[in-house]
Amino acid sequence: MANHYFDEYRRWLDAGILTADEQAELAAIADDDNELRMRFTAPMTFGTAGLRATMKVGLGCMNVYTVAHATQGLAALVLRERRADDGVVIAYDSRNNSRLFAETAACVLAANGIKTYLFDDIRPTPELSFAVRELGCVAGINITASHNPKEYNGYKAYWEDGAQLAPEYAAVVAEAIASVDIFTGVKRIPAAELTTHPLVTIVGTDFDERYLAAVLAQQVNPDAIKAVADDLKIVYTPLHGAGTRLVPEALRRAGLKHLFPVPEQTAPDGNFPTVPKPNPEYAEVFALGIAIAEREHSDLVIATDPDADRVGVVSRTPDGSFVTITGNSMGALLLDYIITAYRETNTMPPEPYAVKSIVTTELASKICAANGVVMHNVLTGFKFIGEVIKQHEAEGRGSFLFGFEESYGYLKGTYARDKDAVLASMLICEMTAYYKARSMTLYDALTDLHARYGFHAEKNSEIVMQGVDGPARMAALLDSLRAEPPKDFAGRKVVLIGDYRAQTITHLPEGKVEPTGLPASNVLYYGLEGGDTIVVRPSGTEPKVKFYYMMSGKDASETNAKLDAYRAAVDKLIK
Repeated sequence: MANHYFDEYRRWLDAGILTADEQAELAAIADDDNELRMRFTAPMTFGTAGLRATMKVGLGCMNVYTVAHATQGLAALVLRERRADDGVVIAYDSRNNSRLFAETAACVLAANGIKTYLFDDIRPTPELSFAVRELGCVAGINITASHNPKEYNGYKAYWEDGAQLAPEYAAVVAEAIASVDIFTGVKRIPAAELTTHPLVTIVGTDFDERYLAAVLAQQVNPDAIKAVADDLKIVYTPLHGAGTRLVPEALRRAGLKHLFPVPEQTAPDGNFPTVPKPNPEYAEVFALGIAIAEREHSDLVIATDPDADRVGVVSRTPDGSFVTITGNSMGALLLDYIITAYRETNTMPPEPYAVKSIVTTELASKICAANGVVMHNVLTGFKFIGEVIKQHEAEGRGSFLFGFEESYGYLKGTYARDKDAVLASMLICEMTAYYKARSMTLYDALTDLHARYGFHAEKNSEIVMQGVDGPARMAALLDSLRAEPPKDFAGRKVVLIGDYRAQTITHLPEGKVEPTGLPASNVLYYGLEGGDTIVVRPSGTEPKVKFYYMMSGKDASETNAKLDAYRAAVDKLIK
């Protein structure tokens, strides 16, 4: 077996630093060629989203060695910038090994002479983004795999503005990682020295107060919840994650009196025993919460993912049942509510603007256009929303109202530069209270929104491409679409093609070409006659190609018929 991945496997076995359990784990796969390929063919790619993989021993997996290796690369960037004294702050969520990986990263930073802040317990991802800015750090690290299944963990790197690393910085880190041996080139202090090391500061609960103050300052109408507090009832589940620390407290401080946690899902647990995937986009994670909502006659069930940056909601309908409010719909509702509340109180800030991703509902664009708010479209990834905020601040113009992505991530305010489920949960409760005072549910409010701007619907589908050759197959699929661009989908002509890798937008049939004005990204965007849109992009965190369908019509029946037709057309095209 003269394969390079087997040679790498042997190098790990013979390194002399693995624990007995790690040695046994590797010994058990000696004859499993597929597993060897998966673990040792290549390292994880460090990009703007950091790292994410299953937790196993191996070069291409999340473990203490790859985490230390990545941190040595980040340390090289910090040292190159001569920013060691500004420090790096580290947070982590409830996943298995998250604390271990966070402590490993802290040991590497301290050994490299870099001031290090380490949270004493699990924290929401947005608090890490806030901490980078609040503490004046040059960078941040968050150990989380967001809403992935329990087998996964990840490593997110942030820069001084509180957003995830820009491509040019991620490239420096990746190059530094590649130049250092994973076993002999990484510096570390002993973990036992973390609590006494002069460069390490443990961040405790007092810092939570600073973060909560920033969140509560984003209330649009601080009296809305209080006005109906005797009757407003909310069920909340953190899905075994970090939201349990601060979401309930934020809601109580906002004035909520009747909050019902889901007991089985409240305690942090990296095994996520009640859900196969702790993702608030999935209806099944709400089952336990809905049962409580039925018993307590609750208006709403709110779920946050394990690192508390995404939030999902099911709302009661006029007939008493519960319905999912999608990420697109919730973002449109929140945007409309924020604008409405500012207008009603005569407090609209000057030059208001909002930001969304190119795969997020165009209903938001219509809301902005009708209210004199500028809408900016960016690539998928909240760091790009942060870039728009950063640019406006640098130019001294504009007031950021709201930013969101279809994948259940929302931000109001500039205290952080990542999506914030603590904030979003508070705003959703405030908005629910606003409509409750008018005898409306969120479902009623969404119906009214569609009545004003037209019925909009958005759906996603995906093709999973696992295995060592998964990335190559994903790239080949998009390349084939570039080689033979589709002329129509289900009989509706393609009138615009956005190739975000080539950074061009082509208007058909005249062939007029203009720049996207955005960074290069492997995304294809098809504008159809009549205004519907289909977008294709590979996932940045999972082995899948995603298809986004954004449609409008006179009602749900018409848009659902369109969706079925478009999906069939896409299935035929890719086969």
